[in-house]
Amino acid sequence: MINRPHRNTIYAEQAEILTHQACAGDQYILRVQAPKCAAHALPGSFAHIQVAAARSLRRPISIMRTSAREGWVEFLYKIVGSGTRLLAGRQPGDRLDMLAPIGTPFRFHRERPRLLLIGGGVGMPPMIFAAQQLRTDPHFKPFAMLGSEVPFPFTPRPSRIVIPGMPDGVIGAMPLLDDWGIPSRLTSLREVAGCYQGYVTDLAQHWLNSLDRESLSQVEILCCGPHPMLAAVAALAAKFELPCQVSLEEFMACGVGGCAGCVVAVRSGQSGQAMQRVCVDGPVFDASQLFF
Repeated sequence: MINRPHRNTIYAEQAEILTHQACAGDQYILRVQAPKCAAHALPGSFAHIQVAAARSLRRPISIMRTSAREGWVEFLYKIVGSGTRLLAGRQPGDRLDMLAPIGTPFRFHRERPRLLLIGGGVGMPPMIFAAQQLRTDPHFKPFAMLGSEVPFPFTPRPSRIVIPGMPDGVIGAMPLLDDWGIPSRLTSLREVAGCYQGYVTDLAQHWLNSLDRESLSQVEILCCGPHPMLAAVAALAAKFELPCQVSLEEFMACGVGGCAGCVVAVRSGQSGQAMQRVCVDGPVFDASQLFF
């Protein structure tokens, strides 16, 4: 019998919308009651959501955080087309046909306790979910760097957590992470008080340059965001000889491995390539497999 680890792990739920908050930059925070997903989701997994009854093609949306005890799941998404625009019109009390959780999650390695969580735009949710899970394990020391080209879907505030190696004045943080005791810093190409003006990879390099060799040996990078950012982060990880996991954003049809419409080329062996499905073989991959 062939072992297929993704089987019997995806649940179909009629998820009731609890809250649906509009944020700046056509961004929305969606919370739904979906107890099966909430109980089994892991950082890096996503939901495949039918945005409207008239639209059979679902939309993959990364999970931002969950409450297994209360049974809810939260997402952050941005309007990018007609499907997400339809989703933005759904109201509390509506039900969404949802398949979740899907995908191979991030893996936390105890020999690399200093986890640098890099999220760009709607790539921030998996990093927030990772922080939520890591906050209960004192062995790990996560540090989140979040960047956005549009206004953040939260109001940045000066961090209460001091981070050595930061440029002067870079104190802007995500309030939720600060309340959790997880250090974070924000970057933007716009002028935002307390935030680093530039790319998130520039700030990451600045911080990595400040670490001694022993500290660097404990760092691993987790990342999610647009493809050019992932490539830049993979190059940065290679420069510092750090392991790096990336979560891909990809269009997909079935979302459960059947249609092979979301395949990407990955390195296989010394010089070969193989095609793998982002939905169930990913969305998390080793960066060195993708960018070679």
